Amino acid sequence: MSTTTATGSQGPALSEESALTRFLRATELDTRTLGMVAALLVIWAGFDIYGGLVRPGEGLFGGSFLTARNIWVLLVQTSSIAVMATGMVLIIVMRQIDLSVGSMLSLVAVSTAYLQVYKLAPALGVGHPAIWITAVVFALALGALVGCLNGVLIAYLQIPSFIVTLGGLIAYGGLAFWVARGETVAPMDQTFALFGGNGPLAWVGPTWSWVLAALACVGILVAIITARTQRRRFKFPLRPIWAEAFLVATGGIAVLLITWVVNSYPWAPKVAEKYAIDNNIPIPEGVLDPSGDGICRAADKIVRCAEGLSFETGYTIPVLIAIVVGGLVTFLAGRTRFGRYIYATGGNPEAAELAGINTKRLTVMVFTLMGCLVAISAIISSARLNAATNNLGLFNELYVISAAVIGGTSLAGGIGTIYGAMLGALVMQSLQSGMTLLNFDTAVRDMVVGFVLVFAVFLDQLYRRRVK
Repeated sequence: MSTTTATGSQGPALSEESALTRFLRATELDTRTLGMVAALLVIWAGFDIYGGLVRPGEGLFGGSFLTARNIWVLLVQTSSIAVMATGMVLIIVMRQIDLSVGSMLSLVAVSTAYLQVYKLAPALGVGHPAIWITAVVFALALGALVGCLNGVLIAYLQIPSFIVTLGGLIAYGGLAFWVARGETVAPMDQTFALFGGNGPLAWVGPTWSWVLAALACVGILVAIITARTQRRRFKFPLRPIWAEAFLVATGGIAVLLITWVVNSYPWAPKVAEKYAIDNNIPIPEGVLDPSGDGICRAADKIVRCAEGLSFETGYTIPVLIAIVVGGLVTFLAGRTRFGRYIYATGGNPEAAELAGINTKRLTVMVFTLMGCLVAISAIISSARLNAATNNLGLFNELYVISAAVIGGTSLAGGIGTIYGAMLGALVMQSLQSGMTLLNFDTAVRDMVVGFVLVFAVFLDQLYRRRVK
């Protein structure tokens, strides 16, 4: 009897809802995330259409933006900012801020490069396997140390995070200049350079890319089933079966589509040629250069220079690093006590302290984690350029904060998602890459980025008022 009454009382209200509202309620999709995905698609289509008008290419709409090559490069370029954005979400959720990540990246990058070029290589010999291992460990340790220093100053000396990290932005940048002596430190160790996606060995190829895509699809299915089991266990409302199936299908299609795109970008002809020659791969008759030196130089025949060799790039190491970091930080934020304490502190710091949470230690831990993530980004950035300078992280703090805010992280604290920040990083990099591809003036690019950041904060304020 009570069930009938409850259903009847809800019936008229539900019947007045639109089909879209019922769909969003059933699938529990975040409207801000959907809006960001829609904005990303509009940006991509807009750049490709505009590019087709001013500079025709092979993109979906006649431009050069929506091509496999550009999307592949875009994902690589986004990796560094996306990694740092995952940590910035946790910091902003705690009602803190870190303005020093750009200078910290420069400091870690030039220090690690200096260690490789001037210390390890002369002592151990160029190409020694201990060089890249030592460099990675050193970068992570230095990043953690600097991040921990920020956290101690903020938590135990009660200095506002804005002031501490603003001072860090200036001080760490100056320290990076002092370490590098204003010079470019290069080149990196060959194995270390793979972290930036440089060279065929940094590309997993189509076979492993499809394997990883299949594993990701299985992971999505397992995650949905596990979440449904947990909901049933704790007697939480369950999503309809069709909604669960829709989420699995949508996630799987997205993964397979991205994998197909990255697998559609072939090796550059010169890279394929050099790889075939360096590895003594036989060259078929009729494709040799007329000079008889055994080098295939015809651009349209490069892909036939090496029999049995896969010339598609597939996923790159920096993109895989960003995906793994995003998954780990998501798990940390949503499935551990540490993550729950972060959101509880950001929601109400006073209540969190009264509940027994050591907010000071938590602050130090979060800033230390941020330092480690900055170190990972420094490894990716310096490896991708095969060099490091004191300006390597210039303005990165603005892009990282923008990515987090655009991704739905509230500057008031307590609200934010890791995947939203990574999508925000992709939006920011898409704007940068699209305007660079179309030769927009630097002033125009800066104005657009500034406008997007302000507009994102404005939308966040509207959303919070609506929720209240």
